Amino acid sequence: MYFPEEYKYHKEHTWAKIEGDIAVIGITDYAQDKLGEVLFVDLPEVGSEVKQNEVFGTIESGKVASDLYAPLSGKVIEVNEELADSPELVNESPYEKGWMIKIKIEDASEIENLLESTDYQKILE
Repeated sequence: MYFPEEYKYHKEHTWAKIEGDIAVIGITDYAQDKLGEVLFVDLPEVGSEVKQNEVFGTIESGKVASDLYAPLSGKVIEVNEELADSPELVNESPYEKGWMIKIKIEDASEIENLLESTDYQKILE
């Protein structure tokens, strides 16, 4: 499994790629592997607010429906529209093509609450 070192991780298996005051958010390779084939992703609308540690959407697979937890708080500025027609992108490319939302970070100090790649991998053991 792959966990990019430059990303930050939430204990509920989401990641954040920080780009200045913008965070790109998705689920980890571990999460997509455990879910199995992703069939549907329910994401918030552009303009809505997400809060760190709170549910921002749902992901469904053939096995289960799971809540998606926000690694950071902020306003949704973009949603990956491709996932509506191609939810399998989450399985195929969880860190690139399978990203879910982009937010404008509300409070940069929240980044300190997230895990580094090595720390996230330790909680999976």
